[in-house]
Amino acid sequence: MEVTLFKNALVIQNLDDFTVLKKRDVAVKGDKIVEVGTDLALKYKEKKVIDCTDKIVMPGNVCSHHHYYSALSRGMLVNAGVQNDFVQVLKEWWWRLDRALDEEALYYSSLICSIDAIGCGTTSCVDHHASPSFIEGSLETIAKGMEEIGIRGLTCYEVTDRNGGMDEVRLGVNENVAFARSVDKKRSSGENVLVEAMIGAHAPFTLPNKALELMSEATETTQRSIHLHVAEDKYDTVHSHHLYHQDIMERLDRFNLLNEKTLLVHGLWLNEKEIELMNERKSFLAHNPRSNMNNNVGYFKNLTKVKNLVLGTDGCGGNMFEEIKLAFFKHKDQGGAWWPTDFVEVLNRGNRLLELYFKAKFGSVAAGCKADLVVLDYNSPTPLVNDNGASHIVWGISSNAVESVMVDGKMVMENRTFGFDVKEIYAKAREAAKRVWQKVDTISPH
Repeated sequence: MEVTLFKNALVIQNLDDFTVLKKRDVAVKGDKIVEVGTDLALKYKEKKVIDCTDKIVMPGNVCSHHHYYSALSRGMLVNAGVQNDFVQVLKEWWWRLDRALDEEALYYSSLICSIDAIGCGTTSCVDHHASPSFIEGSLETIAKGMEEIGIRGLTCYEVTDRNGGMDEVRLGVNENVAFARSVDKKRSSGENVLVEAMIGAHAPFTLPNKALELMSEATETTQRSIHLHVAEDKYDTVHSHHLYHQDIMERLDRFNLLNEKTLLVHGLWLNEKEIELMNERKSFLAHNPRSNMNNNVGYFKNLTKVKNLVLGTDGCGGNMFEEIKLAFFKHKDQGGAWWPTDFVEVLNRGNRLLELYFKAKFGSVAAGCKADLVVLDYNSPTPLVNDNGASHIVWGISSNAVESVMVDGKMVMENRTFGFDVKEIYAKAREAAKRVWQKVDTISPH
């Protein structure tokens, strides 16, 4: 088997403690890194050499919460009503868009999101999907797009009762279970799995107790955990108190939905008692600063209290070099105490989530780790060393520096070029987008 050798690079080996190694070779065989050292070209005879002189090799970024279904919403030209609060934003915009999606539109959404993410140095995306008019088979469609482009991912269907009551809930749960079983079948037959499954749901305010019960059963059946929005807006918290007389976290815990593989999202309006419970259960929470600003839902001031905080975009693209900057500067704008090292640690923690689902080592340029790597052409004006590496990511390194990307040991973008016709895909996506927008205009928000 041929080895891919990244030669003579400045290696950012680990983002958690920011270990920087100068003039190192990185050898990749199959889907794993086999060695990091010097003069490795002499050791490996059959090899592809990628010259990384004056360049950086680092672990790929993880987008720990994305909405692939939002890809065709960019610049969406539709008639929309007043959007004075978060629920109106959902009803007038996002819930009309997701009802307009069909199989073709979803397929191109997956292709576009995957291409955009890889181009920005993101090697894994954790997707959270909704398409009420196309539920059955929707996750296979998303996975197909991810696999064709070559990005690693997790996906799930957003269980909700907002359109069709419990019938819609059951369809959503069934889709999550069906995709998880499909993944298990691939793995048991020895196939490589690039896209894993979770049990998705929209938010507690569109989930009656019967829905939580069915989701709990699905987590037991599939041995996956939930991916769920919580307390993005104060309405979610008030709704839980009004109808169920419980905090959101207490309600989820009642149905055994909080554990070390659970991914919750937003959490702006969780109280300290809820955060303590979430931490006790070792659940992950994805922070999405750009989306929070866009939806005017407030700032997550308690983020420093979350032990397993990760970073996502909530569908605002897959550019994590950009998202981490927004996270840091918004935090400082709010008087927060964290510094670049803290936010780089949050970004890298997405790899811990991947490890739980893929049963492999991620997030480090070291022997035995999955070969999800990014080559950066970053011409630094100052020394880049262990003690200031995180500051370079927040203040300097951008997606413009991304030159090549490897996922699972395969070069998916090399010298800023993909191995397929990107222009053709984008042209077809534009046609799909126009058709979706026309359909959105026929859908009532009520």
